[in-house]
Amino acid sequence: MSSTELENQRLKIVIVGHVDHGKSTLIGRLFYDTNSLPDGKVESIRKACEAEGMEFEYAFLLDALLEEQEQNITIDTTQIHFRTARRNYVIIDAPGHKEFLKNMITGAASADAAILLIDAHEGVQEQSRRHGYLLSLLGVKQVIVAVNKMDLIGFSEEKFEAIRKEYTEFLRPLGVHPSHFIPISAKHGHNIIKPSVEMPWNHEPTILNALDSFSLPPSRDNLPLRLTVQDIYRFDERRIIAGRIEAGTLSVGDELIFWPDRKRSKVKSIEAWSAASPVTQSSAGRSVALTLTEQIFVERGQIASHTKDTPVEGREINARLFWLSDEPLRLESTHTLKLGTQSVEARLVKINRVIDSSTLNSATEARSEIVKNEAAEIVLRTRRPLAFDNHNVITETGRFVLIQGSRIGGGGIIHNAVYSDVKSDAVKSENLSWNISEVTSEDRIGYFIHRGAVIWLTGLSGSGKSTLSTALEASLFKRGHAAFVLDGDNLRHGLCANLGFSDEDRTENIRRAGEAAKLLADSGLIVITALISPFAKDRDKVREICSNGGIPFAEIFVNAPLAVCEQRDPKNLYAKARKGEIKGFTGIDSPYEPPQKPELELPTDQLTKEECLTRLLDLTQNLSQAEDSTRAEEINPESSI
Repeated sequence: MSSTELENQRLKIVIVGHVDHGKSTLIGRLFYDTNSLPDGKVESIRKACEAEGMEFEYAFLLDALLEEQEQNITIDTTQIHFRTARRNYVIIDAPGHKEFLKNMITGAASADAAILLIDAHEGVQEQSRRHGYLLSLLGVKQVIVAVNKMDLIGFSEEKFEAIRKEYTEFLRPLGVHPSHFIPISAKHGHNIIKPSVEMPWNHEPTILNALDSFSLPPSRDNLPLRLTVQDIYRFDERRIIAGRIEAGTLSVGDELIFWPDRKRSKVKSIEAWSAASPVTQSSAGRSVALTLTEQIFVERGQIASHTKDTPVEGREINARLFWLSDEPLRLESTHTLKLGTQSVEARLVKINRVIDSSTLNSATEARSEIVKNEAAEIVLRTRRPLAFDNHNVITETGRFVLIQGSRIGGGGIIHNAVYSDVKSDAVKSENLSWNISEVTSEDRIGYFIHRGAVIWLTGLSGSGKSTLSTALEASLFKRGHAAFVLDGDNLRHGLCANLGFSDEDRTENIRRAGEAAKLLADSGLIVITALISPFAKDRDKVREICSNGGIPFAEIFVNAPLAVCEQRDPKNLYAKARKGEIKGFTGIDSPYEPPQKPELELPTDQLTKEECLTRLLDLTQNLSQAEDSTRAEEINPESSI
């Protein structure tokens, strides 16, 4: 194997264990026995030990600073490298002391494999169980359990098997199935790179052979593109976007969508100042600088993707969380959520389940807070849209941390997010960004005592849409609801005044109406639209617009036979269409596609106006009510007085 090929064969491992279980000693031993230390390193540590009157320890090869030796713990997460004949390794040094568990979340999240260390003399500890739970949470599948300090128990097979049995039973329900259980003594080198003569009963490989048997992760180049934007620079007349490709590949000419604002442009160039020839492609794991053909507004925190296999965009995420702070995480509390380079205010809105990470017992009672070292399944709601993935799809954009004060309060992974394709025409490149109101959706619900929603009335001209929409608006207003009619004719006097009645213009007319309805509903209004909207695909697009914005939507088919509509003909339009004075009139020489599964159908030739209105009111009030029967009172306690 060439040196270049060997360089690419790199496995990232995390070594975790309870404080004093020998993690630093094991790491130091691995580096010493594989000759992976810089020249003179061992000798300098020996001299430092002699100067301090201390016995040389392999742990000092890792914990070289005297202040760290005095604490007898490794403080910071580091990445260090060693090499075997087969491949390169990167050790993510995640400390075992429980005050530094946050470093394990940061470190283990990107590990391909793990060594979980247990002291043979002390046995399985609370921290050992927590580490096992975290490896499960973070999806680390290749695991070695190393039972260290076997020399302190006389290399007893019986005691080793007792530890193996106890820990295996704990890990099984977590879905963690260790590839190997290896008895070792890191200090004396037993079963590290050579089999131990003191343990002839052991049939497991050495630590090094076990690591070499692990598989490399599949190439991340084949995953969907995720480019996290780190900064924007100006050079000459160019705006250069700097970021890191977390997954996928990027090429000059690629069309990119920047989330969560959904602006779009193409890659003009990939900048490489020291390259001998122009760079036209880059891949996962690399930091890049690029320019775009169109100078759209891009900012730090956004995630770029191709137009297919896009991330999820939303303000609500389902997550599994591990809490580390002394201060509990409470319902309705707000924290800063950091995901990649994104940073956004997030609020805990629901606790589905709380788990004791050392016993795996679930809380039996409803909980309003999560305390230190507990795990939980939760729902978070962010102040503004966030771009993310499920953790099992793209690891780097599927994990996050919550900041408590100025420190990490906890970390978690995202699951159960629903992906939806982005149509090629769904993203428009505009030199602007979305403005976020300081008034939240919850504030509006508490004020109006209902949610914003879109009630979309569709049907032939003369079917009764306008009559019912204005009647519904008046009835809701009398009940104290904030409602507004968005009438098709009114829109064509202003917002859509430049559109005709071709199929393309009708599609654009409905898109604009849908976007306007979504904005008004986002402000807390119940928006009632009265538009013919003849094409099913256009109505489906409006439903998608509302769904992506978290806006409740209902399609109402105001159904009257063509003959009845012509008889009514309130604007004398059918008569003109029959005479050829109006071209492309729906129902005469342009088709109408009836809804196949509307939320409500109103046959206005069979029902009275009051009967139709009653059904509309029932549907509207159900659609716009708070998320549960107590939600409005929770937000605005005075509303029940």
